[in-house]
Amino acid sequence: MADDLEERLKHGDTAAFGELFTLHRPRIWQIVHFRLRDKIRGRVDPDDVVQEVFLEAEKRLRHYIDGDFPSLFLWLRLVTGQTLSKIHRTHLGTESRNASREAAPAGNNVWGNTSLCLSQRFIAHMTSPSQAAVRGELIDEVRRALANMNDIDREVLALRHFEELTNQEVAIELNIKPKAASIRYMRALERLRVVLEALS
Repeated sequence: MADDLEERLKHGDTAAFGELFTLHRPRIWQIVHFRLRDKIRGRVDPDDVVQEVFLEAEKRLRHYIDGDFPSLFLWLRLVTGQTLSKIHRTHLGTESRNASREAAPAGNNVWGNTSLCLSQRFIAHMTSPSQAAVRGELIDEVRRALANMNDIDREVLALRHFEELTNQEVAIELNIKPKAASIRYMRALERLRVVLEALS
């Protein structure tokens, strides 16, 4: 079904976009949930961000139709990153600009600080008052440990484990071979396991 809809869209049938976005919406939400900074979660709802992604993508459909993108989903992921970057700049100002200076291995800085996103999500289950007291400190510790990982290993971990991209999609996004993406993912998981065990 999705392939047929994408074919229609590529041939200029923009009415197919709404159906396609509905199919991809859960994956877009997952990306937003992972990448949205904790500091603005009380002000920015992930569902509202997803809606903004839809509106932005709809305005820029010609960019996808006329372009040479591997898939609509990966193009939507790009639009999602740009939308999140704009939202973070609006709400966090200079802090967001500083965070975005962490170089992404694919040469695209719209995703900001992957180490921070990973550390926030790994510690997110700590919600009791006693746990909350040490949550910030643990986030910093996990973040430092993740920062010592190879850039691509860290990004593979984020894309596979939290954004739930397929191995093939990760390989395309990071411009590496699928086998290399798989090996890097397993290596990153093992390194992370050691880090989390040391903190437990």
